[in-house]
Amino acid sequence: MRLTDNQRDIEIDDVEREILQIYERVGDKTLSDLEDEPGFFVFGEMFRNAEDFTEKDKRQAYILKTHWQKRRRYLRTGNVMGFIGCQDERLSITSRFANGERDYFLQYLLRKVLDLPNFIDMPLDGDPAGQMFDWAIALFQKYLRDAMRKGPYKQYVVRRYNDGNLRGTIDIPRHIAKNTPFVGNVAYSRREFSFDNSLTQLIRHTIEYIRKRENGSLLLAGVKDEISFIVNYTPGYRLSDRRGVIEANLRSPVVNAFFWEYRILQRLCLMILQRQTQWFSEDNRKAYGILFDGAWLWEEYLNKLIGDRFFHSENKSGKGAQVLMGSGGDVKTIYPDFISRETPRIIADAKYKPLENIGGGPGGDYYQLLTYMLRFDAGRGYFLYPESGAGEGGAAKREYRLYSGIGDRAVPRPDAALSKLGLRIPEEAGSYDDFAAEMERNERDLLAVLDGDGAALLTPTL
Repeated sequence: MRLTDNQRDIEIDDVEREILQIYERVGDKTLSDLEDEPGFFVFGEMFRNAEDFTEKDKRQAYILKTHWQKRRRYLRTGNVMGFIGCQDERLSITSRFANGERDYFLQYLLRKVLDLPNFIDMPLDGDPAGQMFDWAIALFQKYLRDAMRKGPYKQYVVRRYNDGNLRGTIDIPRHIAKNTPFVGNVAYSRREFSFDNSLTQLIRHTIEYIRKRENGSLLLAGVKDEISFIVNYTPGYRLSDRRGVIEANLRSPVVNAFFWEYRILQRLCLMILQRQTQWFSEDNRKAYGILFDGAWLWEEYLNKLIGDRFFHSENKSGKGAQVLMGSGGDVKTIYPDFISRETPRIIADAKYKPLENIGGGPGGDYYQLLTYMLRFDAGRGYFLYPESGAGEGGAAKREYRLYSGIGDRAVPRPDAALSKLGLRIPEEAGSYDDFAAEMERNERDLLAVLDGDGAALLTPTL
């Protein structure tokens, strides 16, 4: 079954008939629910650790969400895209901007944010499990690079020795078996802090597996130094140990928050190495999937686009937290997506959801952005969202002036405005290259609007 993100009024009967097992496993679950579930690999920040997301934002993290309309039960999708499988059932959720058999928009976001190689294609037909596997392999070099920036992973391991330099606990059964009659050696074990451990061995096995695949050298071309380090750190590598290495990593996931990047890499390596044995087997009753949080992808893409003009906060890590108000030791923090580097300040909020879903109401989008504008004395606030390709120019702007005064005397303020600024997404491109070229033109148009409005704030209003 194929759906798109933010699709409403999906007949539940169709879903139960086509993908009942998948629905039973992911229905009314969020990305947070699946983040740590074996078989699923989730890309994106989880809402559970963010303090400033609205309830409407949280609902967008569902894969298949139940809703009622005129006493009938329907399903809808949120901002999630990707593939899910279970036995012979397959569910593809594409972006709402997909064109025919190609989802160039998702492909463009992944290449901008996750540095996917250019030769990795994103067809919508075919076997989702195979596509998931190709994506996992293509992403390996990015997450290996991210993890190795923290330095090589080191942990305690138990080494077994049989020599005359006793420096550990004597292993009596092994000593009797190996050293009878006694010739001067002692069998013993010792805990050592070592780079050659189950996780680095898992990474080494994944490297050797990718090397043997078609385009393997290209997929690893960007991490030659990191691979050299891993090879040097794993002198005990043996192909015959692969199953034991996999089982050891399944039993001992990385839990140290400092090495979170290694936790992601560990899960990715397990997904790659287990492809033939567990998650991707059609007779396996467990569900599996690769899922992308569209809201996270969109925000990270915007950061690549406007990061030289705006500061960007990260909700999950706490980076970029700003104090909103406080009383003594009780301090309330907020996480504006983007704050302009220049003054007067401009505030921008990334919204992947459709234009009609960006709205007001208590605690809604308008109130959130207005709070940020008030906090930073900003005269301009933007919702940056992806817009349908129809229309002129690469950017679509809808401006809402703030008012001052009371009752009939309320008038628009000349110095404060909130705008919905959409980046037009091409929907009729004949090839990915055509799509990318048009996206770059539209990006320049959007930047021109931001720069022009910023310049206007510096000009006194008469």
